[in-house]
Amino acid sequence: MGATARQIAGQDAESAARRLLEAAGLGFVAANVRYKVGEIALVMRDGASLVFVEVRRRRSSAFGGAAASIGHRKQARLRRAAQCYLLDSFGQRAWPGCRFDAVVFDGRSHEWIRDAFGAP
Repeated sequence: MGATARQIAGQDAESAARRLLEAAGLGFVAANVRYKVGEIALVMRDGASLVFVEVRRRRSSAFGGAAASIGHRKQARLRRAAQCYLLDSFGQRAWPGCRFDAVVFDGRSHEWIRDAFGAP
């Protein structure tokens, strides 16, 4: 069964976000990392730090837009997923510095929000 129009639009937004971040010098690590507690759209590297990226797309900025849709519950799920990723990747070794960024698309505009919310 094929992907829905909504899934395709989400994949397109994630691809565009990846290109935007790579053009800014970040390195790609992983995409669509899934855990029972949540999903991470993109994991990127910025120097020695890992960046967990949430990608959101909305047709317009009405009702607060894409950035406003990343509420406290979603942030908590992202933090838990990031902790799982760090445990899987580094175990008991020292974890690298980390931050959460968001790349949001509202209609035809986009914004990269660095350090969008607290660390894992």
